[in-house]
Amino acid sequence: MKICSLASGSKGNCLYLEAGETRLLVDAGLSLRETTARLLSAELDPVSIHAVLVTHEHIDHIRSAGSFARRFKVPVVLSYATRQAVEHTLKHAELLEFETGYSFNFRDLLIDPFPVSHDCCDPVGFLVESREGRFGSATDLGTVTRLVREKLKCCRALNLESNHDPDMLQNGPYPWHLKQRIKSRQGHLSNQESLELLHDIAHGGLEALVMAHLSEVNNHPDKVIETTTSFLMDQNCCAPRIVIGEQYKVGPVMKI
Repeated sequence: MKICSLASGSKGNCLYLEAGETRLLVDAGLSLRETTARLLSAELDPVSIHAVLVTHEHIDHIRSAGSFARRFKVPVVLSYATRQAVEHTLKHAELLEFETGYSFNFRDLLIDPFPVSHDCCDPVGFLVESREGRFGSATDLGTVTRLVREKLKCCRALNLESNHDPDMLQNGPYPWHLKQRIKSRQGHLSNQESLELLHDIAHGGLEALVMAHLSEVNNHPDKVIETTTSFLMDQNCCAPRIVIGEQYKVGPVMKI
């Protein structure tokens, strides 16, 4: 299994996942040119991608989903409701629909799109199962439900939101209505909420952890690394490699 965060944040999200014989992009929120450039910079071949999985319709997750699919002749995989919301941007692209909450097979993978809470029509996280193990991704969610906890258990690699530090958000420059949106049950997870989720799902087989969707204004990578590393040391359960998903820089290709 290989994972690589190509971009993570409010200006664009894209993660590369290779499991079994299949290579996927989870979201395509950069321009086509930038997505291609970042793949190549990580020595990943855009032509080898088999599909783009879409979590929800916000532009920082679907900006180049259609153009990437058309350019490289691969399907965009998304829910029916999300398709309805973004169909105008996906003209002439091959579309594969799933029903949120129901697993489906894609090539040699079993993909489980599970519902999360966010301010859009049909947001999902993904659990991807292969012979190499499980990969789980949950970003853009305002609360952690019991279902989210259950879906993300026993993963070898995780992509988890750690959006904001509550004090930085409270005392920062954002207008009040935006602060309220971010803190709401349909907003984004704080660092502490992300660690509480990690507390429930950490296990000895967790090998790689991407902390994703950090706010450039209301968070700092050093803070997330420090608190996450400290938490895992206290947990004495696992010692995964921790990577911050960055907005302007491709992360390492983690092979597990």
